[in-house]
Amino acid sequence: MSDIGSQKSTGEKVKEIGMQKFLAPAALVILYIFFGVFGRNFFSYTSLVNILDASYYIGFLAIGVTFVIITGGIDLSVGTVMMCAAIIGGTAYKSWGWPMWLTLVTIMAIAIGFGFFNGIMVSRLKLPPFIATLGTMMISMGVGSIVSNVRSATFPTRSEADGWFKSIFKYLGDDGSTVPTGFIVLLITATIAYLILTKTKMGRYIFAVGSNKEAARLSGVNVRKWEMMAYVVSGVTAGIGGVAFAAVYTTVMPAQGQGFELYAIAGAVIGGTSLSGGVGSVFGTLIGVYIMSTLRVGLPSMDLQAHFQTFFTGVVVIGAVLLDLYRNKKASEVRILTPADSYRNTQMAKIARMKDEMVGMEGPEAAGKRAEISRLRSEMNATYKRMRKEEKAERKRILAEEKAAERAFHKELKDGHHRS
Repeated sequence: MSDIGSQKSTGEKVKEIGMQKFLAPAALVILYIFFGVFGRNFFSYTSLVNILDASYYIGFLAIGVTFVIITGGIDLSVGTVMMCAAIIGGTAYKSWGWPMWLTLVTIMAIAIGFGFFNGIMVSRLKLPPFIATLGTMMISMGVGSIVSNVRSATFPTRSEADGWFKSIFKYLGDDGSTVPTGFIVLLITATIAYLILTKTKMGRYIFAVGSNKEAARLSGVNVRKWEMMAYVVSGVTAGIGGVAFAAVYTTVMPAQGQGFELYAIAGAVIGGTSLSGGVGSVFGTLIGVYIMSTLRVGLPSMDLQAHFQTFFTGVVVIGAVLLDLYRNKKASEVRILTPADSYRNTQMAKIARMKDEMVGMEGPEAAGKRAEISRLRSEMNATYKRMRKEEKAERKRILAEEKAAERAFHKELKDGHHRS
């Protein structure tokens, strides 16, 4: 008899890990090499700085969105929340005369407040995340325009005393050299988020909520609390993104930020975060963000305009979603092992035990054991190949018999119809 649900073979595990963890980094490396070969002056320090600069605020947004998507939700408001917080902070500094430190705290507080608002609507009021955050997107756009009186907000330049915070995201030397220090801030933020997701109770519960909300509730997990905390984290990273945007671009326009959330979600999806929830990686999300930034900088080096970046990003997102659907389908499949598969698994386990027995062996005894393992592996491969061939022939025979029976059945029906 065949076995059901046996352990995956080593090759299958390697293949699955490769698809899930190495496809996005490989795509990033291939893209970088491609633009370096076919683009103009792409392999330069300036291009690298531009790639890093183009990823800061989207990277922060994408980290927070990753938490939300892992719970099975979505946050469409992160872009406008980030810009709402930034423009209110800029208005407070420029028009109300607030000190810079208080302005930055205000940006963070506003973004976190919107995160709590989203969390309450989704976890307590049970609004669908799409509708709740869509409403917050419109509210934040309106609030930013109302507070700023539909005027842009300008932060201090780098040369001014209050422009000290700009050096946190980009350091300019006296000789004109540029150091993208914002990459370090983004990396630190990603590392903290990674530790929260993988090493803390909060991370385990967020994954549990996304995998099966009802099962998590029945297991004693406070689903409402941890679902809300995911949106709070999204608010925190939106606040950091607002500070980063103000540091890099100086001027913040009203009603700006719409569309940023799509790039943040795209970065998370490209990086392997499943839109169905329960699966996600912070560093995978960063890789997805850098893939989009590489497209943004690389395409102009090939004399292609910005709208090509939107097109190719859409293609990459669709490909990532299709891959996610394929992974989910393969993960949900119950594989029925054939006798050949069962035989190979048994022999592989036997070989593994023999390798364990070799630990500490030396000299002729170890050589004999290696020879025995080699003989057993050759015998296993030959037998497995023969069994697979026999099974294939048997399946072909059964299929032929089924088709012959089906033809005979249809012929009998047809003859009966003519007789009547």
